[in-house]
Amino acid sequence: MVCRRCIMAVKMETEKLGIQNAEVNLGQINFRNPEPDDLLLGKLKAGLNSLGFEIINDKKSRLIEQIKTFVIDKIHHSDSELQNNWSEKIAAKFHYEYNYISNLFSAIEGITLEQYIIRQKIEKVKELLFYDELTLSEIAYRLGYSSAAYLTNQFKKISGMTPGQFRKLLNKKRNPIDHL
Repeated sequence: MVCRRCIMAVKMETEKLGIQNAEVNLGQINFRNPEPDDLLLGKLKAGLNSLGFEIINDKKSRLIEQIKTFVIDKIHHSDSELQNNWSEKIAAKFHYEYNYISNLFSAIEGITLEQYIIRQKIEKVKELLFYDELTLSEIAYRLGYSSAAYLTNQFKKISGMTPGQFRKLLNKKRNPIDHL
């Protein structure tokens, strides 16, 4: 789950099954006592799968999903300016050495954690360009880029066009953040 609508969909599914003791947050469901039995959990899994969600039980995959949720939350759901110390933030948040997290992320996701963060930031840039309320320099500052020129270079590398070209497009097609 990577957005508020995802949380709502999962809450609705738990309520539909009569599960009242579920606390749903970005990327996780916590069951308060008593935990649902296996039959009810199987129904929940099937219902969530039909909505495009997957229950992840192994520890490493859960860690990766928590990291992705953390990155998405910081980039897409935070109003504060981003800093470029992602390695420190992630290592401190999850209590693992950053090299371990980075290598695990690459092995499971097939891209580096840094590339994932860049892709999320570029999607946020697209959103901010779409609303046309900030200058490119303001967007660069807000997302932790050292300059608008550096942002432009990264934007072009990822999207194949400059931010100016993107703004001119009539059909500004964006990718869902959970499919990057």
